[in-house]
Amino acid sequence: MFKRFVAFAALFLLMLLPVITMAQDPCVDPDLDPPCPIDGGLSLLIAAGIGIGAKKAYDKKKQRTSVEL
Repeated sequence: MFKRFVAFAALFLLMLLPVITMAQDPCVDPDLDPPCPIDGGLSLLIAAGIGIGAKKAYDKKKQRTSVEL
C-alpha cells in the first residue's frame, strides 16, 4: 500500500512540476528586455573556467619539466 502511495505521489509531483517551475508570466511583452540578464554571471563563470584550465595546464607543464631534469 505504501509503495503505491509513494508511486502516486511521485507521479503527481512530476505532473505538477511544469506548473511550479514556470519561469515567466505569459503576459510579458516580448519587445521589452528580459527581467534578468544572463550575461553577467555567465561571463564570470566562463572566465573562471578558463583560469582553472590555464592553471592546471601550467601545473602539468611545470611537473613534466621538473621530472625531466
